[in-house]
Amino acid sequence: MLLKRLLPQKHAPRWIITVIDLVCGIVALFVAFLLRFEFRIPEDEWDVWIGFLPFYVVVRLVVMGLFKTSSGIIRHTGLADARRIILTNLSSTSVFIGANLVFAEWFGELYLIPFSILGIEWLITTGIMISSRWLVKSLYLYNRRLPGTQVPVAIFGAGEAGLIAKHTIDRELGESSLRVVAFIDDDRNKMGKKLEGVDVVNADEGERLLQNGRVDRLILSVQNLPAERRRKMVDMALRHGVRPLDVPPVDRWINGELSVGQIRELNIEDLLGREPIQLSPDAAQANIKGKRVCITGAAGSIGSEIVRQILTHEPAALLAIDQAETPLHDLHLELVRLGIRSHVDLQVGDVRDEQQAHDTLQAFKPDIVFHAAAYKHVPLMESQPWQAFETNVLGTYRMLNAAIASECHRFVMISTDKAVNPTSIMGCTKRLAELLVMHVAERSSVQCVITRFGNVLGSNGSVIPLFRQQIERGGPVTVTDAEVTRYFMTIPEAVSLVLEASAMGEKNNVFVFDMGKSVRILDLAKKMITLAGLEEGKDIEISITGLRPGEKMHEELLSSKDELLPTHHAKIMRANSEGVLTEEGLQAILQLATQKGDHPATRSLLEHLISEYQPETIGT
Repeated sequence: MLLKRLLPQKHAPRWIITVIDLVCGIVALFVAFLLRFEFRIPEDEWDVWIGFLPFYVVVRLVVMGLFKTSSGIIRHTGLADARRIILTNLSSTSVFIGANLVFAEWFGELYLIPFSILGIEWLITTGIMISSRWLVKSLYLYNRRLPGTQVPVAIFGAGEAGLIAKHTIDRELGESSLRVVAFIDDDRNKMGKKLEGVDVVNADEGERLLQNGRVDRLILSVQNLPAERRRKMVDMALRHGVRPLDVPPVDRWINGELSVGQIRELNIEDLLGREPIQLSPDAAQANIKGKRVCITGAAGSIGSEIVRQILTHEPAALLAIDQAETPLHDLHLELVRLGIRSHVDLQVGDVRDEQQAHDTLQAFKPDIVFHAAAYKHVPLMESQPWQAFETNVLGTYRMLNAAIASECHRFVMISTDKAVNPTSIMGCTKRLAELLVMHVAERSSVQCVITRFGNVLGSNGSVIPLFRQQIERGGPVTVTDAEVTRYFMTIPEAVSLVLEASAMGEKNNVFVFDMGKSVRILDLAKKMITLAGLEEGKDIEISITGLRPGEKMHEELLSSKDELLPTHHAKIMRANSEGVLTEEGLQAILQLATQKGDHPATRSLLEHLISEYQPETIGT
């Protein structure tokens, strides 16, 4: 309570700070005289002090005004303020030295004031101004601490970013209740040292802090931390029940300044443990700039990201087609918010409608078609094979024919890893669509490119949003099998690779993306529970439900019959696939198209045309 009365509740006016600084300088000048003359100032030197004082006051006021030493908030003093004070006092002292030299030139060997006094005064003034500010800051921080509610925090990274994170926590202490107790760093030269009074320790000592319960949060402050090192630090934190937090990139700071509210929970991408894929936009830019581009399934997770990224490459026109009205309207609102709605023609359309597909592309005359429209949910399609066939196979066929009729130059089909050695109806239809595209392309001038990748993080209906919803509801979190694994990639990464592959493709190329190591879904579920601040088995349960019809235990990106060939990009491989579709197979597909809703016939045709189809046997 005493400190609350001692410290002002509002920011002190600038003129008060200026007066205090000036008084500190005058006192420092007097003390400098005392020290110079061993506390016995001669009478004539008193006259020098009195005569020099008005000049000193004027110079100090002018220089402090120029450097704005009173503009900073004292309770939030930092290194920048200390540097400003040092420069201010050096400038003032330089003026006094210059005045001394001019005075000596005019009046012989006499100086305005002894140089030794100027040096002593500079040291004392600088020390008083800086230390008084740090004292106020220390009292302010001490006053704002809330006993019993503080959360001990360790910061990984004892560099500039780590120091900024600590300053942010100190500045907003009353709101955040965080208290930095240690820095963890890999630099051996920093071990055993202190950073603003806080110990710097190595990772082993840091883990002991986490293990002993002395830390409740771990902030990862290093901006360009390698993915593998990040994963190890996250795993270390989660292993001891410590919640890992992340400092966002500098370009996301508000007005160039970090706030505690921006120190966020880790993104799910940080749990993958692999380096994000970085691509140069040059190839995509050259392929798309000035072209007329059509996108099907444009309101879906992948399709909408294709829209966003293509718009950055300056197409001449962009047509976005989707049969889902509400998601398409959501995309419309997003484009309006971004101020780019006028660049896109949004159309409610269905790839299964042959006449509409033909009329639309005839009118638009696209140079490139990105075909992302598809049914993708494995269990749902397993019981509705005709619907999967009609959309994924016939929809692809009709869009491709419409593209050919409109003299489109390139057709890019978005496929999936589930088309490799398929165990599901959905996978079979996507594999048959691949074969159909390659078969038709051989007999036309259009360049067809097929891109194949696995699960994308955060896509509609994927496991990540499902787990998040289940955790928010209090569980249980459902995992199909304890050993099931999946490949993951972020949506922007997947689309960037699609655009890159579309630029390099010639006829009938199937491109496979390097998605890193597969992830065990059970491990992912456990990490998401811990990241939410919960404990498995105590706060929330994990339920093993068993594989659903058509689901694989482990996904594949390449068939045993396929051969991988390199491309100019290390993350994109070309699959030399042996699969072919005969003319008889094409006629069988067209015949089935007339048997609308015939599920048994659809299943029978898929089994006949996709030789590698092996339905997953549940329970074995």
